[in-house]
Amino acid sequence: MSQVEKKTGLLRRTSSSKKPLKEKVVLMYDEIFAKEDPAKNNPRFWDELFLMKVNLEYLETKLETVDGEEVQKIQDNINSLFHHCVQALGEEHQIKVVNALQTLCALFRGVHQKNKSASGFDIINMLMGFDKAEQRMKDLMERLDSLLCGEGSESLKSLCLKLLLCLVTVTDNISQNTILEYVMINSIFEAILQILSDVSSRGQHGYDAVVLLALLVNYRKYESVNPYIVKLSIVDDEPTLDGMGMVVHHALTEYNRQYKDKEEENQGGFFSTLTSMVGSMFIADADEKLSVQTNEAILLALYEAVHLNRNFITVLAQSHPEMDIPTTPTTLTPTTPTTPLGTTPPSLDMMNNPELPLDPNLQTSNLLITFLKYASIVMQDTKDEHRLNSARLCLIILTCIAEDQYADAFLHDDNMNFRVNLHRMPMRHRKKAVDKNIPSRPLVCAVLDLMVEFIVTHMMKDFPMDLYLRCVQIIHKLLCYQKKCRIRLHYTWRELWSALINLLKFLLSNETTLLSKHNIFHLALLVVNLFNMFITYGDTFLPTSNSYDELYYEIVRMHQVFDNLYCMVLRVSTNTGQWKEPASKVTHALVNVRAIVNHFNPKIESYASVNHISQLSEEQVLEVVRSNYDTLTLKLQDGLDQFERYSEQPKEAAFFKELVRSISLNVRKNVSLNTLSQGVLLKEFSTIS
Repeated sequence: MSQVEKKTGLLRRTSSSKKPLKEKVVLMYDEIFAKEDPAKNNPRFWDELFLMKVNLEYLETKLETVDGEEVQKIQDNINSLFHHCVQALGEEHQIKVVNALQTLCALFRGVHQKNKSASGFDIINMLMGFDKAEQRMKDLMERLDSLLCGEGSESLKSLCLKLLLCLVTVTDNISQNTILEYVMINSIFEAILQILSDVSSRGQHGYDAVVLLALLVNYRKYESVNPYIVKLSIVDDEPTLDGMGMVVHHALTEYNRQYKDKEEENQGGFFSTLTSMVGSMFIADADEKLSVQTNEAILLALYEAVHLNRNFITVLAQSHPEMDIPTTPTTLTPTTPTTPLGTTPPSLDMMNNPELPLDPNLQTSNLLITFLKYASIVMQDTKDEHRLNSARLCLIILTCIAEDQYADAFLHDDNMNFRVNLHRMPMRHRKKAVDKNIPSRPLVCAVLDLMVEFIVTHMMKDFPMDLYLRCVQIIHKLLCYQKKCRIRLHYTWRELWSALINLLKFLLSNETTLLSKHNIFHLALLVVNLFNMFITYGDTFLPTSNSYDELYYEIVRMHQVFDNLYCMVLRVSTNTGQWKEPASKVTHALVNVRAIVNHFNPKIESYASVNHISQLSEEQVLEVVRSNYDTLTLKLQDGLDQFERYSEQPKEAAFFKELVRSISLNVRKNVSLNTLSQGVLLKEFSTIS
């Protein structure tokens, strides 16, 4: 059968001279698109329609091809179809409910597709009649709520969520979808929470419920009071919050598993042999090959939960056994015939079992660890727009976490140690870390490792300035907490100092190129002030006095970088130009670093001269440092332990607007009700009267 025949719902050609026959449901659709009331000559028209298997493609295509003048003539029939769809949702006959849900989806999509330039009010008028819209949508939302919260079929619940996702994503910009005003008034928030709090429902529908909630929260969030934002911010029911966390956790775990599988696949065979033969020529290709589709929708849900609800912070730390979801999950009888959006569904057995038997030899995990592993993957390659958005969102989430006092408390808790295997970008000059060598440490160490890893691996021409700023600010916020609570963290601080100094070196080497696009002085100031934090307050949070000595050793050892930075900012600040003021701030910030260099360098040279040593060892330099603290004079700098708290509006508003648009397009593409197996649905309900 040709494509044209498929679209018009033709059944077969009996002979070359005869017209092809049409399905009965297609003939009934044609009656709706005629001028007269289809029920005029057939009072049972609507009852019969919803007993027919829906032809979604034909109905949508028909709606999209109706001319402007024709729309006015058939509007009453379209309104009537919408009204009878809503009524059919209350029917006991389940096949009618299934067909009504699918027809509604076709209506929403077809009318919006045809009238992309039309106002929201015109679309509402065409679908349901503006004067009756409030009542129609109230009835629709009540019936969907009833279906979602009832004891009925899981397939119907899945279909209801698909319809809602379809409705929410019919416009590219979610905030221009005027119909959602009725979804704000007639909230389904409680129905979503019920799905998340119930173990069985969560396993079947948790993913779609969480994505739906994340999208609804972003409807006109900066323009008016969004009830979903208000309600999400005050949820304190533990099972509900745990359920939301579990859905996010399993979606991210599945992503991590897929990446790990691809990584292991690429470590063997011809590709691995070839790379070992020719060095690291193909590292970029390996990254390309290891790319797994990112999941911004689930990440957005995690962000909204962390950002809006302080109670959700406790969910991040909930420990449970770390278990890999099997690569080939057990085949289950599909109650929900569709695959969740943008990801392979997590194993239902895993989703349904919040309590799992503990093995004393089994490493425990939590949502935060899974998230950090996810972030370590997506932050490796930020050249792709989706991965760049994911990396940025990961850093925004970590910013919110680093600012939260409770989150900081469990991040630094010495009684909560974990072995976190972060993914590291392949680089020529270092070997791949062996998992077993990773020590068990407080979670803040993994966060710092992630920041250091990013700093070290992204010094490139297409410099991701925004991500670097966020990384350095996250480190600063963690240090502020450590200083405030006098927490002496046993961490390899030298790796951080080395990474920061190399970053300054990179900025200096690429000054001209970077200044054409970025204010490098702002980043340089943040980095220098991190050193000032260590210099001024390090004695309150560095683990030992030896750590403080090592800080001075690193500054003196790498003094050339700081000297060059000072020369550069002095040059720029003494000339007129747009960078005069920001460069001047860096000049002032360097005062203590320069004092250390200028104080200890002559002492070290003198020590070498007196002892006739051409090159001092590290221990000898440290000895000079320890014996000359008393004569060092430093200036007290104000505000080093202060920071600007994260605020989404106005700084991040444009980013989230574009992110939600991208997620909405992806959800719309994936929520195709044509992928719902109508055969499975109809078979399930064929025995129900």
